Amino acid sequence: MHFELINKLSRNRFITLLLLISLTLAAQPLMAADDVKQEMTAAVAAVRPALVRILVASADYRQGRQVKTESAGSGVIISPEGYAVTNHHVAMNAEHIVCTLSDRREVEAKLVGSDPLADICVIKLISPDGKPFPAASFGDSSALEVGDRVFAMGCPFAISQSVTMGIISNTEMMMPEEFSDSELTLDGEDVGSIVKWIGHDALIEPGNSGGPLINRDGQIIGINEISFGLAGAIPSNLAKDIAEQLIKTGTVKRSWVGAEVQPLLRSSKTNKGILVSSVMEGSPAAKAGLKAGDILLSIDGAECNAQFKEQVPQFNQFVTNIPVGKTTQMKVLRNTTELSFAVTTVERQKALDKEHEIKSWGICATNITQTMQKEMQLPTKDGVMVSGILPSGPAGSAKPALNEGDIILKIGPDAIKDINQLKTITQTLTDGKKDPVPTLIVFKRNEKEYMTVVKIGKEEMSEPGAEIAKAWLGIDSQVLTSELSKALGVAGKMGVRITQVFPNCNASKAGMKVGDLIIKLDGEEIPADQIGDEEVLSSLIRQYDIGAEVDLSVVRGGKASIVKVKLDAAPKPSRDYPRYEDANLEFTARDITFSDKANGQVNQGQTGAYVESVADGSSAALGRLSAGDVITMIDGAPIKKLDELKKAMENIAQKKPEVVVFEVKRGIRTRFLEIKPSWNE
Repeated sequence: MHFELINKLSRNRFITLLLLISLTLAAQPLMAADDVKQEMTAAVAAVRPALVRILVASADYRQGRQVKTESAGSGVIISPEGYAVTNHHVAMNAEHIVCTLSDRREVEAKLVGSDPLADICVIKLISPDGKPFPAASFGDSSALEVGDRVFAMGCPFAISQSVTMGIISNTEMMMPEEFSDSELTLDGEDVGSIVKWIGHDALIEPGNSGGPLINRDGQIIGINEISFGLAGAIPSNLAKDIAEQLIKTGTVKRSWVGAEVQPLLRSSKTNKGILVSSVMEGSPAAKAGLKAGDILLSIDGAECNAQFKEQVPQFNQFVTNIPVGKTTQMKVLRNTTELSFAVTTVERQKALDKEHEIKSWGICATNITQTMQKEMQLPTKDGVMVSGILPSGPAGSAKPALNEGDIILKIGPDAIKDINQLKTITQTLTDGKKDPVPTLIVFKRNEKEYMTVVKIGKEEMSEPGAEIAKAWLGIDSQVLTSELSKALGVAGKMGVRITQVFPNCNASKAGMKVGDLIIKLDGEEIPADQIGDEEVLSSLIRQYDIGAEVDLSVVRGGKASIVKVKLDAAPKPSRDYPRYEDANLEFTARDITFSDKANGQVNQGQTGAYVESVADGSSAALGRLSAGDVITMIDGAPIKKLDELKKAMENIAQKKPEVVVFEVKRGIRTRFLEIKPSWNE
């Protein structure tokens, strides 16, 4: 009895102890979560004021035309002067940049410089009041360890600033081989050749590109760039170095020797050195005597080792950081013999040059870079490469037509050195000419040299002639199908059912109503009884003269009657209205048409200028002017018709204000838009 009591008490104590242990363990995650929240709050608070959302209007080149595009990304301010870091792929071709600050203010920014090889870009925000910007500081990315907690900040999908949390998964992440040749090639540069990404599992979405990855101390330890399940950030030590060079000179100066490397083969008899995979003809390495297959052991006494892919970017960074023009001693192992070569570095040239639209040719073209010359095995960099072509344009219509990748060598008797010379000669040929100028062109395609004749010059496109007015019955209708006629009690009848009667027309004045069935026209049946016959009645009406009176056999509520209607002139179609194209804000407008109101796009009685189109990436687009808007006021001046819009915009072009305020009607709502023209463009 006493023994059982003791056992019972012991069991109770044991159960109590288990409960206490369970409660203690359950409380620990709560405490840890609270600690993490405090840690995240402090870290984010240090960087959030410097986080920016970046909206970019940039130039892209497609099928022989320059097109404007809009995109969004993230960035982080790194100096009180307003310098901010983002990705090259976010703002590389920026023509107009608008940044949204953490306090929701919008400020404009200018492109300072961009580096495709590291995918780093620097922009500079323009302070509207001259005050300094809040800035974040860089941390040491080399101190990161797997398991460290990090926070990814940015503006996913161009929404407001946000933050996600994760841990460092890999401090030297490399892209899989299947991605490295395409996904991370920017402007012809292989980003992975010098970047080892910081891999982390904080959620990254489109729009996060260029945003900072920060540590627990609120320091930037990476610039987020990629995500394919696992996110990747460019290490801050590399990003900081590139940003400082861009701020200082607008470019990044690197050395080049013309030798490409890869890790040692697994079958290699040595575990020291790095394998020279190729040596570009005519490069400093080739001139010095290096060959593909050599194992590079050291450069100026610094050992070079790469048994794994992850070691290659570090080597490439080392070589590109050698001062330009310096003569280095490279020791290599060739077969079993150690050799030494003196290699003098030269400045690394960009892989691709800027594209240009040549409208009078219907092409986009670019200068030939050193890399392009070597890859295309061209004897010199002279000539211009066609990078895009408009199939219906002068070059695309030539026989034979020019193709993308062709090299233009001569225009008439003149050899072409570069894009500037091509533009100059083109202008000389076309100045004062109304008609296209047939010109003999010599171009190279692969290993063959061709000749063709291109009719250079802008061919004037004639406006379509105004449509001759036809007779018109002011209604819209649907076909009276056999099923519909049976349901409406007029089985076997053909014709139409009125779906709309337009106001102020003779059909309305004659008393025609929605729901009326029109069975006959001047005693003749209307042969419309199936889908596809919608235009039958309109076609019959157009055979009459404007002003002619017709008898319509109408059924309304089961009762037949004859309605006499005098035919109106058909409203002028929208395509026959004159247009105004504003070259500064890049939008097209016209007067409001009958069909705009008839289709419900514009309210009856509305006045103003109807916006027909807005160019992507234009000042008007960035100010949120949209096709279908009706402009009713500009800077306080009422706009009732197209002529008033044209005068207002011409006046604005002379004054060149920083902001133009548009009042527009968008459906039943009024909107006020602030549009900032890019007068400097």
